[in-house]
Amino acid sequence: MIEYNRYSWWQTTFSLHGTALPRAAGRVLIFTVYATFVQWAFETGLSIGWIDSQQFLGLDPVGHAVLGSLLGFLIVFRMNASNARYWEGRSHWGQIINSSRNLVRLGSAHLPDARELAGLVAGYVIALKRSLQGHRDAEGAEIYLSPSVLDRISHFGNPPTAVAGATSDWIAARHRSGEIDALMVRQMEEQLSKLVDAQGGCEKIQKTPLPFVYVVMVKQLIVAYLLTLPVVLCERCGWWSPMLMSVVSLGLFGMEEASVEIEDPFGSDDNCLNMDAFCLTIARDTGQLAKYASQPTASVNS
Repeated sequence: MIEYNRYSWWQTTFSLHGTALPRAAGRVLIFTVYATFVQWAFETGLSIGWIDSQQFLGLDPVGHAVLGSLLGFLIVFRMNASNARYWEGRSHWGQIINSSRNLVRLGSAHLPDARELAGLVAGYVIALKRSLQGHRDAEGAEIYLSPSVLDRISHFGNPPTAVAGATSDWIAARHRSGEIDALMVRQMEEQLSKLVDAQGGCEKIQKTPLPFVYVVMVKQLIVAYLLTLPVVLCERCGWWSPMLMSVVSLGLFGMEEASVEIEDPFGSDDNCLNMDAFCLTIARDTGQLAKYASQPTASVNS
């Protein structure tokens, strides 16, 4: 995720990093060259009398405008669908952050030592991040998880599920030893269930792309619109038509490319969610809760 100054209009306007231009530039160039060729063919044909302007244009500008309106509607719908997926993914991670804090806060308040619980939670979110990015390991979580939990992960197809199971076992073991009562077990399991529910929501987004038939339709209509645009513009705009083509194609390809990038908010692209920062926040906060839970009371008594 790119952090930027919302109030710096000019800096944001002329940014290149994180924009759709690098990905769309090749297609924009192709269609600009195509528009230049159409304009050259039109001008050359008129000058030597090979074509008549009315016959060359052929395409009704009104019909082309209707196609453009339809295309604009479809692209806006495409962008809204991708943005909804992006925001839903961010909401799930907000729930993961809150539930992680609450789970360790409860453990720290009612157990003499909750550092192992904090490690399990930190390992869980790192394993979840790795899983959402297409990996089937818990790389980066070794410092938080015990060898037995790491061995358990190696036997699971879904590493965060393995860590969630180990966390439930940890809670159950504390209940059997009499360190926490049944009510506390229920409250801690509720927070753990919220973590697993948020995990399921993230996996739903990751594993359910937009329908292929709709995505293909948008791309096909963009190509059809841009292939016919120079034919409509060449007589009215002259040699300005290639410039107009570059602007229009950049807008269409750019919006479509932006939709593609945020459709999967858990990837590694510039505009995807910064899950590394989320995991660091959870590891920091849960670790501090577990380590310093008893210190405020001691300082007040002193």
